[in-house]
Amino acid sequence: MSTIDNSPDSVSSVLKVFGILQALGEQKDIGVTELSQRIMMSKSTVYRFLQTMKSLGYVTQEGESDRYGLSLKLFELGAKALEYHDLIQIADVQMHRLGKLTKETLHLGTLDEDSIVYLHKIDSEYNLRMYSRVGRRRPLYSTGLGKVMLAWLPETEARAILANVTFERFTERTLANAEALMLELERVREQGYAEDNEEMEPGLRCFAVPIYNRMGRIIAGLSLSLPVLRFHEEQKADLVHQLHQAAAKISEQLGFHHYPFLTR
Repeated sequence: MSTIDNSPDSVSSVLKVFGILQALGEQKDIGVTELSQRIMMSKSTVYRFLQTMKSLGYVTQEGESDRYGLSLKLFELGAKALEYHDLIQIADVQMHRLGKLTKETLHLGTLDEDSIVYLHKIDSEYNLRMYSRVGRRRPLYSTGLGKVMLAWLPETEARAILANVTFERFTERTLANAEALMLELERVREQGYAEDNEEMEPGLRCFAVPIYNRMGRIIAGLSLSLPVLRFHEEQKADLVHQLHQAAAKISEQLGFHHYPFLTR
């Protein structure tokens, strides 16, 4: 696990980077000399930071001149943050509605590198409930949300994500390797939802469905979890249908109007 460098030099570097970004944000393009004067930093230091930021794609340079400007990469980051903010607000309404109907635990989650991260949660109304928290990371291969986020990716992309994943065995039902997961993902695509059948925690079932943005890209998943003590197989079709209805409404409010898994 990486550690955070809180040394004075590290903090100073972060402050300098954001000082440069703010100055570039206030003027469309600016030269190194003017920029160094504006933020009271040496030209050599400003130039060094600009070159690094340019290599990372956050800054552009006008040809061979010494004038620099911001790229659209920061805009893309901001748009993603705004998208998730809108997503959580929109999903909250449907999750509360579904929570009152089912009284079970609901999660909103998304893919982050090689894990799922919970963005939002509605707790079960029962005393026997699932322990989880917003911000917690969970494996892709043993969760309904993880399977949903992987299932519709190109196979090469899904395999690349899984390349460095260690398949830890949480229960006797946990999938053992990437090949077993890829077979499972075929079934997820066919049926339009994913399951965690006691693969993450003994005695816990989970069902998950995809949420789409206005471009038709799956950006999150919505899941319902409940103990096997409260689950009967004949409930599954109705629970999945209710999840699909909620996910369709969330997707529609995000601008996607052709949710593919509502059959009744």
